[in-house]
Amino acid sequence: MIKNAFISIFSQEEKEENRGSVEFQVLSFTNKIRRLTSHLELHRKDYLSQRGLRKMLGNRQRLLSYLSNKNRVRYKYLINQLGIRESKIR
Repeated sequence: MIKNAFISIFSQEEKEENRGSVEFQVLSFTNKIRRLTSHLELHRKDYLSQRGLRKMLGNRQRLLSYLSNKNRVRYKYLINQLGIRESKIR
């Protein structure tokens, strides 16, 4: 399991101020997703965790599409910082 793969873009002061921001929520979901992914590599038949992972991925995707519609520059910066792929436009 990789424990140091979690990302911290914000400083401690910014974390306390911006917990409701879209960027912070996406960062939080990304850290949870990475933690759960490493768990599922060890426990392949944990179907409830797989369901939770899919729900988190959907929530993160909705937040990213909201940010993409509101502010494209912030969206591009965030996905580059987190190292995630850009979503396909439907």
